[in-house]
Amino acid sequence: IGVGSAFEGWNIHERGIVYYMIVPLNPPPGHTFHLELDTSRHIPGRTFRIRVEQVCTCTGQQQGENVQCLIHPSEKEQRENEEPSFLNTFCTGSYLDVEKIARWFYQLKTARWFYQLVRASWGTLPESHNWQLVLLPSSRSCKLKLTRSRESLTVKMLFGVQQGDSDIFVSSQNTEALFTPSTVWPETYAVAEVKFFRHINGQAPHDSWHLKCLQFLSCALPDTGISSYTLKTVVMHLLNTVPVSQWGSRQFLQRLGDTMQYLHCSLLEKSLDHFIVGNHSLPEVIRLPPDVQTSDPPNLFHHLVQDLRQYDVAMTHYREL
Repeated sequence: IGVGSAFEGWNIHERGIVYYMIVPLNPPPGHTFHLELDTSRHIPGRTFRIRVEQVCTCTGQQQGENVQCLIHPSEKEQRENEEPSFLNTFCTGSYLDVEKIARWFYQLKTARWFYQLVRASWGTLPESHNWQLVLLPSSRSCKLKLTRSRESLTVKMLFGVQQGDSDIFVSSQNTEALFTPSTVWPETYAVAEVKFFRHINGQAPHDSWHLKCLQFLSCALPDTGISSYTLKTVVMHLLNTVPVSQWGSRQFLQRLGDTMQYLHCSLLEKSLDHFIVGNHSLPEVIRLPPDVQTSDPPNLFHHLVQDLRQYDVAMTHYREL
């Protein structure tokens, strides 16, 4: 599932395109995933652990699939089954371990997959002989990099587990903490956010400049401490209140001013609500779990409340922007 600025339509090409993708993981036959909220870590955002449980497949829906029951194996199956189990290969204890998944994906499956991909597709592209494709090791994801002279293109594939049938996942991305244990999976709203932009883009007139507004402000970010996610959050809040018909080229300066004013007020109040969590006015196409929909939205500026020095720095960065 493509997520991030490249799929939302406002990627800044001068910095090199980065394509973020979430690869959904499903439990194999005879197993189930149970998401357990981790309350032991005092960091922004929710994190989960994924408990893997073996289930009986002797009866029920999986009976017709001729799946070996891991709970009640026959004596013959016990003698023949010498391969490492799913729990031994991908888990630490009973919990899904992202580093073990990434290591297996990198060492075993990825090489064969990309060999087939390159042989079938890469060689047909006229630009292929000018680009170098490199597979980069990563402890919590799978990364590819394409380079040509000073140009670069990066694909970063994160592993994720979907919460029910919603657009909310837990993923293998790092948390804001200095160290993220390999069995900790932070909650991500990236799929819901890309669906929001697709919904807006589908309604916007052909001369809409809402993405250009976000690109324009993001171009100034290297010289400030204001994150692109902060700006994206502000623009998403405005897109949810200002009709998309009012984001044309003639209203560009006005919408730019609205964005800066919204950011300024949020900084003064040291409060910027998360756009997805607790938002009851999202388009119907976005599906949220009940606890995400009813929760109070996290304050993205919580750190400014706790640290006055960071607040002064943020205000300085705002004036620079």
